[in-house]
Amino acid sequence: MGSVVDADETFVVRAVRAEEWPAAKALRLAALRDPVAHLAFLETYETALDRPDSFWRERTAGVADGSDGARQIIAEGPDGVWAGTVTVLVEEAGTTDWAGFPVERRQGHVVGVFVRPEYRGRGLTERIFGAALAWCRQIGLERVRLIVHADNGRAQGFYRKIGFEPSGVEVPLAGREDERELEFALEWPAG
Repeated sequence: MGSVVDADETFVVRAVRAEEWPAAKALRLAALRDPVAHLAFLETYETALDRPDSFWRERTAGVADGSDGARQIIAEGPDGVWAGTVTVLVEEAGTTDWAGFPVERRQGHVVGVFVRPEYRGRGLTERIFGAALAWCRQIGLERVRLIVHADNGRAQGFYRKIGFEPSGVEVPLAGREDERELEFALEWPAG
């Protein structure tokens, strides 16, 4: 276990900066090539690869340090490699989410969770989530949710381990009626 901690401490966990869009793009493309990408992401590698640089610039600026509506957290290695990421989108009460469900209160929505396979098992996912959840509390969110494929048991196990629980909400997948995704949520008291 000591070596896991040592390896983990060599990584800096931080928010992305707007000018780092090429690295954000590269990490997203790597995520979409992961063997379980079909369970974890709604976008395909081919679709993402075809997007123009302007898309990646705008996307990264929208989740960069200083953005109020979203934040992308990364784990950066001593050699500059981005080993993993998580993004939190702020959903405002009274709006409708991406699946058409009403948003009842201001909350965070975790998306884009990925750690490169060669960096898994080092505690980086916990550190990235820790930073993301700290940001959520800092901006006054009392609830954070994520959507996970019903067949992605590995991810569900991790989310439970860090305090997320199934909310009972199921999200249908457009064009994939035989599949479903589950909402997991983490809540903490105000104050």
